[in-house]
Amino acid sequence: MNNFDFLGIKAQWHFLEWFGLTHPFFRLTAHTITSTWVVFLFIIATIVLFRLVMNDKQSLLRYAIIWSIKGLMDLTSQTLGYFHYGHFSFISALFIFIMFCNLMGMIPILEEPTTDLNTTLALGVVAFIYINTYAMRVHGPKEYFLEFFRPFFIMFPLNVIGRLAKVISLSFRLFGNILGGAVITKIFMNTFGHLPLAWYLYGIPVVGVYLSVFITLFFCIFDGLIQAFVFAMLSLTYISTEATAEEH
Repeated sequence: MNNFDFLGIKAQWHFLEWFGLTHPFFRLTAHTITSTWVVFLFIIATIVLFRLVMNDKQSLLRYAIIWSIKGLMDLTSQTLGYFHYGHFSFISALFIFIMFCNLMGMIPILEEPTTDLNTTLALGVVAFIYINTYAMRVHGPKEYFLEFFRPFFIMFPLNVIGRLAKVISLSFRLFGNILGGAVITKIFMNTFGHLPLAWYLYGIPVVGVYLSVFITLFFCIFDGLIQAFVFAMLSLTYISTEATAEEH
């Protein structure tokens, strides 16, 4: 295992080193893999919990779940102009996964998988494949590829770059915001988190507690939810612009 600190990457696993493949392309980022699997476990546990809660018709949590699902359904309908179950499912899955990833920073021994560019780039590629596959299905392969040459054939390179830029835009926006929040939180904790004696001597020991809680809540919860929503919303917007044919 090789330890270093660059763009949030802390350690890598050389899982193919025995075969002589030591190139960075064949390495796995340790904290990203472990945190992502923890996210999967949390999502599974949440699904099981929500399934049990939905059986209790008097539960307030049940109404909160229904309200959240209805909100995502309304978001899909308002953005597309009609409701599409496939797009709703895809956007909801993106939002939930990214949200849980962004909340992993609240667990001391884990880090947000979205602080690794590999994770955000993979999410951007998934959104890109889904959007363009749907556009090809709606317009047909021939019409889809002809769009790259419009309005003039010399626009082909720019049209290709424009589509690929959406992957970069989605990936780097999420990566930059989550990594920035994680860095700010760590700087704050390293600077003020070890000064309880000083706060006590000045008669304000609660300042450190309140500031720590506020910073953690803002960057791990509020900012994490906002960034998950932005990623899902932009993906849905790209779907509506790339596949303009209406399906009811």
